[in-house]
Amino acid sequence: MSGRGAIPIPSNPLLFRSVAEIPAGFGPSVASIGNFDGVHLGHQEILSAVVAEARKLGAQAVAITFDPHPEQFLHPAAAPRLLTPLDERLRLLAFTGVDAVLVLPFDQAMALLPAREFVRGILVAALGLRSLHEGGNFRFGHRAEAGVAELKEFGAEFGFSVHVHSAVHVRGLEVSSSAVRERVAAGDVTRARWLLGRPFEVRSTQTRGRGIGTRLLVPTVNLAAYDGQLPAFGVYVTRLTVNGRSFQAVTNVGNRPTFSEASFAVESHILDFEPVALDEQTPIELEFLLRLRGEIQWPSPEALKAQIFRDVAKAKRYFRLVK
Repeated sequence: MSGRGAIPIPSNPLLFRSVAEIPAGFGPSVASIGNFDGVHLGHQEILSAVVAEARKLGAQAVAITFDPHPEQFLHPAAAPRLLTPLDERLRLLAFTGVDAVLVLPFDQAMALLPAREFVRGILVAALGLRSLHEGGNFRFGHRAEAGVAELKEFGAEFGFSVHVHSAVHVRGLEVSSSAVRERVAAGDVTRARWLLGRPFEVRSTQTRGRGIGTRLLVPTVNLAAYDGQLPAFGVYVTRLTVNGRSFQAVTNVGNRPTFSEASFAVESHILDFEPVALDEQTPIELEFLLRLRGEIQWPSPEALKAQIFRDVAKAKRYFRLVK
């Protein structure tokens, strides 16, 4: 995932969860700062440039991110649902080839930190920054006071270069985290895949309280409550992975309105089912490959059952064609 067309090979980057964890003399470094939500093709292109320059200079390639997302701290009621919770973001960043990831806690102190102090104390003093790569709309510091113009001034003052990257476009679409969220929220998982460079995926566990044993013995899996971004209500062709085993599936996201006690669920029906080890802590990966239709309230369970057969037939055809 180190740029378009590259074969993704995960690395094992160092992880620092605060500036205090960075060892003395860590640098020199080449870095990029961002939320990196989704680790989409735009992020991948910038981080690919970071890694390439770091290798050339004999420096450390560093991705600098925040937890929580600044909007979740500053404007929690209006904050976006994340495409990738922190653990998933870290997993995806490992595919970019960076040597280290610095996760800065976003709290009141960080929110109030002036841009110049961020540069001086974190980028220069702690990381030994030699070069910084950012997108053109990057802003940072107290009240987002500084952008790439100010970064270049800081670079001249403190002795590091600044590389500003143009937005990446795929099939006429500009790549950004907000654009991916919009596509996923609309159920357009095909275009979301174009922007991410991979299928949109949710990682969670099986829902609790369903009498789960140590093996999955029925071909239906209900995802546990999930706080991140989910696709719009509807029916999707999906791929479900449990303990490294992948299954073809059809997944319904929604309230199941045909039934009298409608309730929200992300319910996957496995097409090529085999029993597999599973408990309430087993990680589940659910890739959304294609939207089949929106959620519909059918006049009867029998009508719904007939539609499910049609959905399954379309999903099986999809998997035959993509082999």
